[in-house]
Formats: sequence, C-alpha cells, structure tokens
Amino acid sequence: MSRLVVVSNRVAMPGESRAGGLAVGLLAALKERGGMWFGWSGRSVNEDSGTLREQGEGNIRFVTMDLSRPDLDNYYNGFSNRALWPLLHFRLDLVDYDRRKREGYWKVNALFADRLAPLLREDDTVWIHDYHLIPLAAMLRERGIGCRIGFFLHVPVPSADLIQALPDHRNLFSTLYAYDLLGFQTRRDVDRFQSYARLFGGGTLVDSEWIQAPDGRRIRTSAFPIGIDTAHIARQAHGATRNNAVRALRRSLQFRKLAIGVDRLDYSKGLPERFHGFEHYLDRYPQQKGSMTFLQIAPVSRGSVTEYRKLRTDLERLAGHINGSHAEADWTPLRYVNQNYAHSTLTGFYREAAVGLVTPLRDGMNLVAKEYVASQDPENPGVLVLSLLAGAADELKQALLVNPHDLDGVADAIAAAANMPLAERIERWQLMMQHLREYDINRWRRDYLQALETLPSPQPLSRVRERG
Repeated sequence: MSRLVVVSNRVAMPGESRAGGLAVGLLAALKERGGMWFGWSGRSVNEDSGTLREQGEGNIRFVTMDLSRPDLDNYYNGFSNRALWPLLHFRLDLVDYDRRKREGYWKVNALFADRLAPLLREDDTVWIHDYHLIPLAAMLRERGIGCRIGFFLHVPVPSADLIQALPDHRNLFSTLYAYDLLGFQTRRDVDRFQSYARLFGGGTLVDSEWIQAPDGRRIRTSAFPIGIDTAHIARQAHGATRNNAVRALRRSLQFRKLAIGVDRLDYSKGLPERFHGFEHYLDRYPQQKGSMTFLQIAPVSRGSVTEYRKLRTDLERLAGHINGSHAEADWTPLRYVNQNYAHSTLTGFYREAAVGLVTPLRDGMNLVAKEYVASQDPENPGVLVLSLLAGAADELKQALLVNPHDLDGVADAIAAAANMPLAERIERWQLMMQHLREYDINRWRRDYLQALETLPSPQPLSRVRERG
C-alpha cells in the first residue's frame, strides 16, 4: 500500500480539536498506512512565505508552511474567499475581480508546489482538497511529479455560464485536468463540471464519469458525498444530556419546543431568509404562538469583510424586529447567538431540538444536517427541515425538504415538523440514520481512495500554463 499524502489549506495538527469529522476521516486514513499532511501553518509572518515546520505523531508527518501577510491576503482572504467562494456558491454579484489577488493565488499555489514536490515519492498517493488549491496538481506535474493525484471539492459547482464569467476561467479550471480523479459532493456537481468542461474548457465527455482533456488525457469525475462520524456523534449527543450548558438550555425553554439552526455566519447559509421564514411561521400559525423557541447559533467568520459585517447587522436588526413584534413577557421567540460552542455541547443542543432548521441557499453538502439527525433520541427524534439546495438533500430524503426562498413553504414545514406524530418522526429518523451509519466519514474516504488507487497508471501530462 502506497504512502498517503493529504494536502489542504489548513492542517489538523496533533492536539487540536477535530470536531469537524473531515479531520477524523483523513487522520484515520493516514494512520492506517502512514503518510504526511501538508498545508498552511495558520501563521502570517513578516518575512517571506515558505518557511516549513514539521511535527510527527506516530507514523504521520505534519508539514506546514508559513505565509507572509501580503501572500495570505491575496491567496486566502482575497481570491479564495472573495472570488472563488462566491462564484462557487452562485453569487456572481459578490465576486471580487481584482487581478492582483488572482495572481497572488497562483503565486501561493506555486509555492505549495515548490515546497511539497521535494517531499514526494514516486509511489505516493496524493489527495488534494478544496478550492484553495485547484491548480496545485498541474504545478506538481510541471515539477516532475508523476504519482496518482486526486482532488476533492467540498463546495458546490455552479453552472457553466457562471464559471465562464470569471476572468481567466479556462486557465484556472483547465488545471483540473492534471488530476487523475476529481471528486464532488453530488451527481449534480459532477454534471455541472462536465458541462463546463464540454462548453468552455475544451474537454470531451467520454461517458458519465470520464472526461478527455484537449491533450487526450482522461480524467475520472465522480460523486463521493462526504459523511460524518455517525457512531461517535450519536454517543456524544447521548452523553451531552448531562452537559451543564445543555441542562441550562433545557430549563430556559420552560417546556417549550426548540427549533435550532447552527451555521457559520456566511451569506450562503440563507440566514435572513430563515429568519423571515420563522417570522412567517409565527404569522401563519398564531395558534402555535408561544409554543416554540428558535435558537440560531452563528459564529462570526471573516468579520473584516464588508459583506459579512453587513450580514451580521442585518440579522441583528431582523432578530430585534421579530422579537419586538411577537415576544411576550415570558417568551422570546428568536434567540440569536454569535458565540462558538464546543462540538459536544452542540450535539446536546441538537438532541434537545424538536426541529432542525438547515436551509442554506447553496451548500456542497452541509454536515450540520447529518449531525442533527445523528444526535437525535431514538425514542423521541426531532424533525429535520432541509433546503433542497444543500447536497445533503440528495441523501436525507425523509427530511422535510424546502425551497429556502419560499418563506411560506418554510413556515409550513416548521409547523408540520413541530406537530408531526411520534410514529412518523421515528420512521423518518430511522431511515435517515440507517443511511448515515452506512455512508459515514470512513466509508467516504475508503470509497474515494479505492477509486483513486484502482485507476490506470497516471498518464503523462502535456505542459499546463503556470501563472506566478
């Protein structure tokens, strides 16, 4: 079995919290076979980028690279999160077209390639993650790396006409032809990328899974929906019933039902629409007034970016308006909280909630939806209200699926969830939980790596243009 090399923007270092699930799956794969995890150190430094740091734990090497503040601003805060993130979430109106940031993205990817290439072996299996590192394989190939290289995109793929609105789009997205396997969250994402390759990327579709690049090289494209550590989360949620914060939440509800949303503060999550949907629920179902409290937890992310500051202000205003219109002396309908909670506490909150509200405007997968289901009490499970525009909707078909833009539809789903009979709740939950147990985080990484490592030997790559 070849050595595994994982490459991502950030590295889950020894001793760090690994609540997200992805780190758990990748570390399990690395422990099984030995390997290396390579990425940015999380440090912004005054000197030039490129200083490597190394730490070991068992048979895993953790190798990280420092970035200078200008490089970090252009590569990460700039092109990755102000151009690619909105583009890939269908928000062309928010894309920052600054050419300097685009060039900084290419520069840092070239630096990744310069530092990583000497550490690689001929028989390694390299697995690169997410939109921060799209051109990395092409740059490694140019530095003589011939081993198998796979890529997994954790976020959605937009339609081809949106992608082609990005300046220099073909130069960037054609570098994906340097990979041997392109993994996406859903079949829809595969189809959208294949459409882009055919219409604007110079590629040819061979069949439902294979693309032929302009130079004749063939690349497999497949869906690998990411899972969670289902068994661990179920145990954690059960244990969290004794957690002090969970007990305090339970007492504060005064026997009212709880609806919960947990999202990073981001415009892709549809939080203003969710708030309005809950307001419509209060208006449309006055007979249920006072019977439910909605808790929205939304830790601040990218707080220095104008769009995120505006979003936070809008949500605070909306929460105040809803509470001002509907609250009573002993009941506040909407609790809006910006703080972080430990993952073990969150799973306890999920278990307390009769309704899980997961209504993003666009999401590659959305693991909160899966964690909400896994956290439920089997004897008295809650009901998941889930956006049709999240990748998780393809798997969790027993959720109440909604269009997040249809505020009356969201309101009706909240009411239906709050009043669903126990037998129906159990039946829906059991079917979703059975799926989550079978297709957990370990199944995901095993399926992906098996697909990558059973491909034909990597084909030579004609020169891909590099930007520096």
